[in-house]
Amino acid sequence: MKKYAMITGVLAMLALSCSPKEAPAGENEAPERLPEAIGLNGTVYFAPEDSPEAYRQKDSLLNLALRDWQADTTRVENLIWYGRRVAYMGRYNEAIDIFSDGLARFPGSAELYRHRGHRYLTIRQTGKAIQDFEQAARIAVNMPVTIEPDGLPNKLNIPLSNLQFNIYYHWALAHYLRGEFDRAAELFENCQLYANNPDLIVAVTDWLYMTYRRLGRETEAAALLELIYPGMEIIENDAYFNRLLMYAGQKEAAELLNLDPAVPVSDKLLTLVTQGYGVGNWYLYNGDTTQAIGVFQQMLETAYWPAFGYLAAEAELSRLGSGK
Repeated sequence: MKKYAMITGVLAMLALSCSPKEAPAGENEAPERLPEAIGLNGTVYFAPEDSPEAYRQKDSLLNLALRDWQADTTRVENLIWYGRRVAYMGRYNEAIDIFSDGLARFPGSAELYRHRGHRYLTIRQTGKAIQDFEQAARIAVNMPVTIEPDGLPNKLNIPLSNLQFNIYYHWALAHYLRGEFDRAAELFENCQLYANNPDLIVAVTDWLYMTYRRLGRETEAAALLELIYPGMEIIENDAYFNRLLMYAGQKEAAELLNLDPAVPVSDKLLTLVTQGYGVGNWYLYNGDTTQAIGVFQQMLETAYWPAFGYLAAEAELSRLGSGK
C-alpha cells in the first residue's frame, strides 16, 4: 500500500546490507543453527546471522569469557559473562542453561535471575521470565544500586544501566507483552526510581507512557511528557527518545520510519523495529487499527525477532488476530 512504501523501501535497503552471510570457515565456523524460539504467531525463529566480521568479534569475546570461567569457577561474575556472551551469539537457550546451572551454584544471585529472565523473555516464555524477575527483585531489594557493565558498549563506552532498573524494566515489559497493563504500569513506576540518567529516563518513560495510554490514563501519560525536552543528552536510547518526541507532537510518525542515512547499517534494523513499534502503537491507541496493523506487519518483515519492538508488534498482532 502506498502509505507503507517508505517502510518497504527501508526494508529493501536493509535486505541488501543485512542478508544472511556464510559464517567464517575453519576454527571460527559457527555451530549448526537450531530453532531458538517459537513466536506468538507460531513462527519458528533461528538465531540471527551476523556478518563474518561481527561473528568473529563476538566469538572471540565468548572464548575469552569461557576461558575466564574455566580459570575461576568460584566467581559468579565469570559465569554471568559466559552466559551473556553465549546469548549475544543468538544462542539463547544455551545461555538459559548456563544461567540455570549457575543458579544451582549461586542460588542467591539476583543477577543470574535477571539475566535468565531476560532470555526467557527473548524466547517468548514470559511466564518463566516473570518468575525470575520476581525472584531477582526479592533478592535485590536491600542491595545497593549496582551498575551493570555493557556487553556491547555504547558509543562513549559508558555503562548506563543498573541491576535494579533492568529487573523492573524487563519484568514490566513481560506483563506489557501479555496485555497485563495494570501490572506493567506498577512495575514501570517502580523502575522510574532507578532511572538515574537521561537514557534510562527516556526508556522507562516511553514504555510507561504507552502503558498509560493503553489504560486510558491520558492525563498521567501527558504529564510524563513534561519530563522530556528536545535538548536531552541521549547516548544510546535515541529510538525511545524519538518516540517520545513523536507523542509530544515534536516529530511526525513518518520521520521515525525514514531512517537517517548516517545510522550504521548494523543499527538500522533495531532502530526501525523500535521506532516502528512506537508508531504502530501510537496509531492503535489513537483508534486507527488498520494503520497500526499495517505498521506492525511491516515490523515483522524485518525478521529481527529478538528485538523488544518486534516482540511487542508480534504480541499486538496476535491479540488483534492479524499475525502472520
